[in-house]
Parts: sequence; C-alpha cells; structure tokens
Amino acid sequence: MYKIGDYVVKPGSGVCKIDNIMHLNMSGIDKNRLYYLLIPMNDENRKIYCPVDSSAQQIRKVMTSQEAYELIDRIPDIPELNISNDKLRDQKYREVVKSIEPESWLSVIKTTYLRKKDRLEKGKKNTVADENYLKLAEKMLLSELCLVLGKEKEEVNNLITESVNRRTN
Repeated sequence: MYKIGDYVVKPGSGVCKIDNIMHLNMSGIDKNRLYYLLIPMNDENRKIYCPVDSSAQQIRKVMTSQEAYELIDRIPDIPELNISNDKLRDQKYREVVKSIEPESWLSVIKTTYLRKKDRLEKGKKNTVADENYLKLAEKMLLSELCLVLGKEKEEVNNLITESVNRRTN
C-alpha cells in the first residue's frame, strides 16, 4: 500500500501525488472501500480517485533515480514499433500511452521520431496521430524523469541525447 505523499504513475494522467487515503461518501459507492486521492502533477486542480484494492493494475510507484539513469542508458537498445498498418499502429500507440511502462513510452517516442524523420526526408508532413502520440509519450516519460532526477526538462533531454550519441559513436 502506498502512503500519503508518495508519487505514482497513473495511465493517461502521468505522475500523481497521493494526497489522501480515504473512504468516499458518495451514493452508489461502497463506503467501506478505501481510495487513493491522486493529484496529477500537470494539473493540480484535478482529482482522481483510485481504489486501493485494485491499484496494482492502475498505478505504480515512480522509478528511482538509479532506475531512471539505467533506463536512459538503455534507450538505444529499446526497439521501435515496426507496424506498417496505420490503424494497427494507432491502436498500439493508444495502448502504450495508457500504460505505465516507460520502456513502452520510449518505443513510441523512437517510432514516431524515426517516422517523422523519414517522412520529412521524403518531403511529407508528419502525421497528426504520430505528432499527438509523440507529445503524450514524451510528456509521460519526461514528467517522471524530471521528478526522480530533480532536473529540468532540458537537462533530461540532454541526458537522453548524450546516451543516444554515446551508443552511436
């Protein structure tokens, strides 16, 4: 069980702080069931209630700084998604951004980045779907990395770029 003040990752919401653990007093809700009150870091006016007893499928504790550095070092080895069918790729993107797995987010980031680069080289625009999923995956990943590493977005981007460049040189 998580504690008040812990940071967790919730699919679709990103990093959230556990603000309270409480029973809800709402009609149609089991008054004996405990809920986490989650406050998303990117929208502190929003409140999310997550049942404590089913939270294992819905949230995870943020990674440690050591895990974050290890993830950054592994970025070049994380495969991109090789799905040629636009509809299936869109469906996979949607699944991934709703997940709580940083490596999956990185797969989407790498895939959309490489597709964008390829399309631009061919004189085509990037697709709206790729652009949207790239932004969502980056937002999820960077919010967690910035928090656990205590760094600004630009610093984290530099760490990622250095990792990629170290492995390609």
